[in-house]
Amino acid sequence: MLRIAIVDDHQIVRAGFREMLADELGFAFPFEAASGEEALQGLREHEVDVLLLDLSLPGQSGIDVLRAARQRYEKLRILVLSGFPEERYALAMIRNGADGYLCKDCSREDLINAIHAVAQGRRYLSPRTAELLAEELTGGGGGAPHEKLSDRELQVFLRLARGESVSDIAAVLNLSVKTVSTYRSRLLEKLQVSSNAELATYALRHGLILE
Repeated sequence: MLRIAIVDDHQIVRAGFREMLADELGFAFPFEAASGEEALQGLREHEVDVLLLDLSLPGQSGIDVLRAARQRYEKLRILVLSGFPEERYALAMIRNGADGYLCKDCSREDLINAIHAVAQGRRYLSPRTAELLAEELTGGGGGAPHEKLSDRELQVFLRLARGESVSDIAAVLNLSVKTVSTYRSRLLEKLQVSSNAELATYALRHGLILE
């Protein structure tokens, strides 16, 4: 029996995925979660093989959950299911520990294939993600600067872009204010911007946050 947990802040989306998978034999659903905090609590209380994880969550984001789960649950396989197209997050999520990336408008067949692939210890790359990776490897794309950020840098970047203060980010991520300030300085350099406002503009331009 393959144990699958669904993490998305919209109940109708969770129900939709559960319905898509309902007829598949050998799938069990130990828990569902509507926030990052609920997801991490569920992982503490239940045995899970595959985590279906949205990126846009209230409180702790999907990126926060990805980082924490990777540190704590070595055997857990994580499949990101996002409303953002592959161009925006797929390569960054794969680099930072996700076992696969799918858009939420995927077909039932694609979703089941992706779940089986990651459960067997393989990476799942959609045709578009594979194309992006090939472009990068052959020098055709090069990738945007944010795609090369570490998971922690990406966490801090997106929170700064949404207008959170350095002290608030430090509290949420259990870091010192000095450490977050160091990450901020590093982000300004890597993304070639000079202020939090320009970080937000960069994130909006690349579709990483919604207006």
